Amino acid sequence: MLQSKINTDLPVRVNSLNEWYRLHSATAVLEHALGNPDAGKLALVSSFGAESVVLLHMVSIIDRSTPVIFIDTKMLFAETLVYQQEVSERLGLSDLRIIRASNVALKAEDPDATLHQRDTDACCALRKTQPLQDALAGFDGWITGRKRYHGGDRATLDFFEVEEATGRMKVNPLAHWTREDVQTYMEENRLPRHPMLAKGYPSIGCMPCTSPVKQNEDIRAGRWRGTEKSECGIHFVDGKAVRTGERA
Repeated sequence: MLQSKINTDLPVRVNSLNEWYRLHSATAVLEHALGNPDAGKLALVSSFGAESVVLLHMVSIIDRSTPVIFIDTKMLFAETLVYQQEVSERLGLSDLRIIRASNVALKAEDPDATLHQRDTDACCALRKTQPLQDALAGFDGWITGRKRYHGGDRATLDFFEVEEATGRMKVNPLAHWTREDVQTYMEENRLPRHPMLAKGYPSIGCMPCTSPVKQNEDIRAGRWRGTEKSECGIHFVDGKAVRTGERA
């Protein structure tokens, strides 16, 4: 289904979906997104981070042929790269797409790999945002693992969102989950944990911009520590967080 066709009434449809599914489970939301032709062609975008295995596991049960996009910034922890391979093989994900910034772009904008020291927003745009937008060009929407309890700009998340600048729908099946819900699901399904969790990293990004988190700190306190930055930018359009229809 062409993106332009399904997005004609997307804001109205998104509001309707949020109302209909507001008391439903994450699985029901995900099954609708992957099984309803009206949702269009969707991809799951996963960082293979601390909590990613939950949504990856759900997708593997519902439809393991779902395209899974993983952004390799070339600055990730080695543990993340190993974990990505292990989880993908264990869950039998059959359409894993590993994307990276082009060598041409890297040589032009960050030839010595120090851009993150001067401008973290520019680095994220180069290594994450632009490669993702290129990869999503053929999709009508994408699935994320964001949750309200992460706080900040995620505190008002709903199941379905409109990405107005691109005309895509975003689906957040775990939006209303708590940290306890995540832990319980992982334990009940005996899912492998990211090795950085044991080292004090509850939220895991690129190695230069991620630090351990103390017990009394916010879960994302270790991301871009000491700055006002709290998001990499892939969930922002024109510098603003995407909001969900009328309820956002």
